[in-house]
Amino acid sequence: MSRQRRSPTSEEIRLWREVMRDAAPLRRGAPLPPPPPAPVAAATAVPAAPPLASAPAAKPVPAAPLVHPPLVFGARAGLDRRTDDRLRRGQLVIDGRLDLHGMTQAEAHGALNAFVARAHREGRRTLLVITGKGSGGGVHMGTDREKGILRVAVPRWLGEAPLRPLVLAIRQAQPQHGGGGALYVLLKRQRP
Repeated sequence: MSRQRRSPTSEEIRLWREVMRDAAPLRRGAPLPPPPPAPVAAATAVPAAPPLASAPAAKPVPAAPLVHPPLVFGARAGLDRRTDDRLRRGQLVIDGRLDLHGMTQAEAHGALNAFVARAHREGRRTLLVITGKGSGGGVHMGTDREKGILRVAVPRWLGEAPLRPLVLAIRQAQPQHGGGGALYVLLKRQRP
């Protein structure tokens, strides 16, 4: 079974250029720099037995990355009933708003990542993200907003890295805040 290669998105190209902007090409024939030293394993409470002379040295097992449960649109995971009811009814004070109208997927994804990360750093909890409902046509036919793509993509992006560790819950907004074209995003509290 062969896999087709896909072209990188404009956001991926932008990120690659940003990462590589300080990189300098190696001269032909120049030796490669030595690999960075392996991380030192954390000390354990129980002293390890000295290795036997004939036994090969055991490789340290890397710690498993922290896995966050999937973010399910409308699920109450991690919320008490009162907070969930207030979020669903739009009764929590909105600490920040982001309007993605007219943005492409790449622009909206970057704006969402920056907005949520900044809001979390600043200790904000309840955000309103306006995606727009989208339509089937119109003058701007072809933009992501008009096709309703952002309405579907934003909840998915909130459930992926780097935002998933910051987000506690997402709910559809009440009509006064945009209804089906907007989301309430409840962020986790910062850990000291």
